[in-house]
Amino acid sequence: MANLKEIQRQIKSVSNTQKTTRAMKLVSTAKLRRAEELAKRSRLFAQKTNQVIAEIAARIQCNKIGGIENRCFLENDAPEMIDIIFVTADKGLCGGFNIQTIKAVKRVMAEYKNKKVKIRLRGIGKKGIEFFNYNEVEMLDEVKNLSSAPDMQRSSEFMARSINDFKEGKIDAVYIIYNGYLNVITQQLHVNRVLPVDISAYQCEVEKDTMLDLEAQDEEKMLDSLVSKYAEYNMYYALIDSLAAEHSARMQAMDAATNNAKEMVNSLKVKFNKARQEAITTELIEIISGVESMK
Repeated sequence: MANLKEIQRQIKSVSNTQKTTRAMKLVSTAKLRRAEELAKRSRLFAQKTNQVIAEIAARIQCNKIGGIENRCFLENDAPEMIDIIFVTADKGLCGGFNIQTIKAVKRVMAEYKNKKVKIRLRGIGKKGIEFFNYNEVEMLDEVKNLSSAPDMQRSSEFMARSINDFKEGKIDAVYIIYNGYLNVITQQLHVNRVLPVDISAYQCEVEKDTMLDLEAQDEEKMLDSLVSKYAEYNMYYALIDSLAAEHSARMQAMDAATNNAKEMVNSLKVKFNKARQEAITTELIEIISGVESMK
C-alpha cells in the first residue's frame, strides 16, 4: 500500500508540473505574438539602414574617394583589440537558446585569441553574464533586465561606449552576437561585425552605378552621426530580434516539457494500476488461503 501512495504522490507532482509548463507555454505564445510583430516591423528598417551604410563604405573603398578617412568605413586586416557584445536572456527554461549564444561567443573569442588579438567582452542578459562570471572571464561591461525589456535609450547608451572607443582608436572592431528569430520553430545565430562596416557582400563592378553619390566634401560630422545611428539601431534590433527568439524557444521548450509530463503521468498511471492489481491479487490469495486453512 505504501508503494501505491508513493506512485499517487508522483502522479500528483508531475500533473502539477504539467499544469505549470502548459501555462508557461501559453504565456510565451502570447508574448511571442507581440515580439514577433515588433521584430518584423523593425527588420525592414534595419536592413535598409545597413544597406545604405554598406554602400557608403563600399564606395569609399571601391572608388577611393579622397579626403574621406573615417575609420568606420576602412577595413583593418590586423586588429589589436576588439569589442564583443553578446545578448542572452535574463531567464532560463528556453532550451538551448542561451547556450548557443555562449558557445558562439567562446568560439569567436578563441579565434581572435589565437591571432593574439585582445578582447573586451560586454554582455547583455543575466544568463550569459552569470556564465562568464562563474568561469572567471573578465567582462568590461554588463547590463541585466534589458534583453527582457528592450529600450532604445538604454541600448543606445550601452552601444555608444563601444562606438566612441572605436572612433577614438581604442578598439579596432565591434561585434554583436545573439540568437535571432527566424520563425516560430527556428532561431538563427548571428555574429555581426558592426564596426568597421562590413562590405564583403558588396560587389564594386556590379553595383557601381547605384543612385547614391558620395563626395569628399561630405561633412565628417554627418558621416559620424549616420554611423552612430546605424550602430545604435543594430544594437536595439538585436535586442528585439533576440527577445522574439527567446519567446519562441521557451514556447517550444515548455511544449516539449508538457508532452513529456503527460507521457510520464500516463506511465505512472499504468504502473499504479499494475501495483493495485497486484495488491488486490495478494489480498485475494490471503483470504482464500485463510478460508482453506479453516476447513
